[in-house]
Amino acid sequence: MPRFAPKGILILAALAMPLVFNEAFYQHIMIAAVINVILAVSLGIIVGYIGELSLAHGAFYGIGAYTSALLMVKLGLPFVAAFPLSVASAGFMGFIIGIPSLRLSGHYFAIATLGFQGIVVLLIINLVDLTRGPMGLPGIPSPGTLNLFGWSISFGDKLPFFYLAFAVMIVVLILVRNLLRYKFGEAFIATREDSLLAASLGVQPRNCRMLAFVISTALAGAAGSLYAHYTMFISPDSFTLGESIYLVTMVIIGGRGTIVGPLIGAVILTGLPEVLRFAGDLQFVIYGLMLMLVVIFLPKGIVGLVDQFKQRGAPLGN
Repeated sequence: MPRFAPKGILILAALAMPLVFNEAFYQHIMIAAVINVILAVSLGIIVGYIGELSLAHGAFYGIGAYTSALLMVKLGLPFVAAFPLSVASAGFMGFIIGIPSLRLSGHYFAIATLGFQGIVVLLIINLVDLTRGPMGLPGIPSPGTLNLFGWSISFGDKLPFFYLAFAVMIVVLILVRNLLRYKFGEAFIATREDSLLAASLGVQPRNCRMLAFVISTALAGAAGSLYAHYTMFISPDSFTLGESIYLVTMVIIGGRGTIVGPLIGAVILTGLPEVLRFAGDLQFVIYGLMLMLVVIFLPKGIVGLVDQFKQRGAPLGN
């Protein structure tokens, strides 16, 4: 069987799921899972390949969402223009914030991103004339309608929007895979392991860290744009520190330093709130316990556990 066959089968199965589970509730969960995959995979570049803990991914998610929404609501731009501009705005802010914060590392970097996270939320709340503050921004248009071979497809419906978001997710996965598979991925890992040694080998650690940070934040902006035009209403509550911690949890539970790990973590933790709905506000306590247990007993996440089983089973297959 060709190497791409299992991946192709998984993609076809994912594309068929909203047709099989065609109730609005299930389609909503699938759309949320796709958006969270984009967020988790993008954050995985920073956490897994640069080795830094960013607590501001929810802020960049919000920057993308508000940029795209305001461009369409205030200026009347179409989605095809608002979407790339939201990606660019989040990436640009990542560059600006990265200039001072990437000079730091470890706990200091985490604290710096935590501060930026708080600043963004406060700006959204206080710029009432622009963002409507804590009241939220309603009336966000859907991505519009596509006329294809005589068929009119409205992305205001859940099924077409799922396929739109899924297409963006595939593009993101291919982009991140190609970025990390070749010299950039090796440079990121070298910088993570020993920046001085990496510099002696010709790698520029500061440039590598900046590149990873900008790409990661730009992709968070893409997820934010999709979220805004899917829900058609956004408010500061969706982009708080809790959201950033939620995304970090996805990466760590799935497995750092991989692309598949954050994907798995995003899918699991998107569906988990429905299972834990009875817990109410204690959901974050449960997430925290899960994170603690994974860090202690599964430092490489679910992907690491699967790799351990494969290694144990390898001699039996020979």
